[in-house]
Amino acid sequence: MFIFNLSRFGSFLALLLSWVRKLMAESSERSSSTTQEAFGWAARDASGILSPFHFTRRVTGEEDVRLKVLYCGVCHTDLHTARNDFGFSSYPIVLGHEITGVVTEVGSNVRKFKVGDTVGVGCLVDSCRTCENCKADLESYCPGQELTYTIFPTDGPVNHGGFSDVMVVNQDFVVGIPDKFPLDGAAPLLCAGITVYSPMRYFGLDRPGTRLGVVGLGGLGHAAVKFGKAFGANVTVISTSPSKEKEALQRLGADSFLVSRNPDQMQAAVGTLDGIIDTVAASHDLSQLIDLLKTNGKLVIVGAFLEPWQLPAIPMLNGRKLVAGSQIGGIKETHEMMNFAAEHNITADVEVIPMDYINTAMERLAKGDVKYRFVIDVGNTLMK
Repeated sequence: MFIFNLSRFGSFLALLLSWVRKLMAESSERSSSTTQEAFGWAARDASGILSPFHFTRRVTGEEDVRLKVLYCGVCHTDLHTARNDFGFSSYPIVLGHEITGVVTEVGSNVRKFKVGDTVGVGCLVDSCRTCENCKADLESYCPGQELTYTIFPTDGPVNHGGFSDVMVVNQDFVVGIPDKFPLDGAAPLLCAGITVYSPMRYFGLDRPGTRLGVVGLGGLGHAAVKFGKAFGANVTVISTSPSKEKEALQRLGADSFLVSRNPDQMQAAVGTLDGIIDTVAASHDLSQLIDLLKTNGKLVIVGAFLEPWQLPAIPMLNGRKLVAGSQIGGIKETHEMMNFAAEHNITADVEVIPMDYINTAMERLAKGDVKYRFVIDVGNTLMK
């Protein structure tokens, strides 16, 4: 015989309501969480040694794109930052700003991308949006730019880069990558590629028939040769290493090669170049490069080094020559560069490596032992 016990039912109901409230609270807490788990490899001190690192990223906001990282290039800036060569690295830090992957989630206000798109992220993830440079699509020169990974010590949020499984980036700083374009070879274009493409375009070195010099045949230099040839330029590679001549001429398609330590070769080329892209990231003699320029010639330095430039005044005055600097381009120009690269089948020459090879790769990079960019196969080899 069933006997209804009001007291016991009341206790059961109170317990049930308490359990429901707890579940609702936990659900609300999860839905209002502002971060999500992420995993990568980080440098933790000036030794530069990278190791597995758990951290958090923000959840996908209304204007954000979330992407699964598939590949990430290894830039010299990563090496310098890991080892605190500039003197202001803030640890721990997840490096990587040559990132390609696939979109896995988009915010409610995102209209530029959809789930499944192949995309990239370069050196910047935000800027002030209001300064003169930003309004001119030159976010790379914005004083309030936000780097893909935080280098300087800060009291605010810390950004981590692409040596990791996932990125969350505002849609305005995500670069579309054309379908079927190789994501490993595309990754370095987001830094090395745009760094040489931008000054070629701005300084008029993209015109067919231009006689273009490229100093240094590394990650930036080999990209400069490829873009120069695609623009229709006559390209001369200038290097301290005679051993690179065959590579430059036969594989990369340069038109001529100068050994900068050979005075006869350098003298014979005086006054022959319309412009030079100098990619060397170490102090070196600029006077001999200025001598190679024609009247109105332009020497554009894109390799960062800390020592002051030594410039000879008289050769510059006599030839109305220009010495300038340039860094990465803005986001609009980076989109343009990526589409141009896809149209002309320009990819970086890469050595694809697993994530756990990164410390060896850094040592090799320091010795210049790579042709021409290490790219980490993050998607297949980053293991928790």
